Amino acid sequence: MTDAPSLRGPVLVVGAGLLGTSVALACRKAGLEVLLTDTSTEHLRTASGLGAGRAYDGQPVQLVVVAVPPDHLGTLIAEQLRAMDAVVTDVGSIKSQPLAEVLATAPADVRRYVGSHPMAGSERSGPLAASATLFEGRPWAIAVHEQADADAVGLVRELVEACGGVPLELTPEEHDQAVARTSHLPHLMASIVAERLVHAPDGHLALSGQGVRDVTRIAAGDPRLWQQIIAANSSAVLALLDEVEARVGAFRDAIASGERSALGALLAEGVTGTRAIPGKHGGPPRPMSSVFVAVPDHPGELARLFADAGEIGVNIEDIRIDHDPGRPVGLVELVVSVARAEHLADALAERKWDIHR
Repeated sequence: MTDAPSLRGPVLVVGAGLLGTSVALACRKAGLEVLLTDTSTEHLRTASGLGAGRAYDGQPVQLVVVAVPPDHLGTLIAEQLRAMDAVVTDVGSIKSQPLAEVLATAPADVRRYVGSHPMAGSERSGPLAASATLFEGRPWAIAVHEQADADAVGLVRELVEACGGVPLELTPEEHDQAVARTSHLPHLMASIVAERLVHAPDGHLALSGQGVRDVTRIAAGDPRLWQQIIAANSSAVLALLDEVEARVGAFRDAIASGERSALGALLAEGVTGTRAIPGKHGGPPRPMSSVFVAVPDHPGELARLFADAGEIGVNIEDIRIDHDPGRPVGLVELVVSVARAEHLADALAERKWDIHR
């Protein structure tokens, strides 16, 4: 058995948007030669200007990364496989549909195709939103199908590691079911809640707190992109929507009948679900507590709060900010280990911070 070839480049990135440019920047940071191509000359010029690579001139490459919207993935992957003798991957959010298109249009070359999907992104789009560190420490799925060549799989794994991602091997079907549950369904649920705000009276929206912001944040994603993602993964998404429809019915029945015990049981299952989400660095969830601090909405106040927490010696695991609609004050929620919460609150109070107990 021979060792898998080492990723040495050049790497061709097809599509200079957020993900494509971020992959290119990360590869350049890792010392690889990167070539770029995009139908948008503006995107190509911007990505090149950011140092992501230079325009593709037809030279041979070792690896092709296709980073285009879902509707075009299968076609462009097959084109790249037929055009050159290189391993081809992509960074799209759906894996079964592109593979099916490649099998239909370039079956002789499918062994050189291994799809992948970094679980990283942004509500922003385009090359100006890209970052060489976008994938650092983030899970990056490698969709290994039955016909994939082992060397091709190894090369894609090297790409993931070069970009700072954490490789996770799944079949294309497993991947699509997983993202339907953890990404696509949450986006649809956020969109439903956000849509209910559109025609709400102003007096209702004045009561908006951090909860509604947390639930609706991802609904701000580009609808043109998301309609492609959802449509491409329709089978997995529809199965989950059927489950959600049944759960909504159960909630409705419990509320309409006034059965508080049934309602409480349903809500408790939601609590159990939140605890199933992996904790910090992918480990088991750890018990956390929140310390609420009123912070004046002035330059430098957040930095001073973080500096004080650092001097106190408490690590902040997460942070949320809820702005007071009537005063220039924000209520900052510092999420810390349960064992350190009381100490942090007391020490901040001694430093004259307004702690909300």
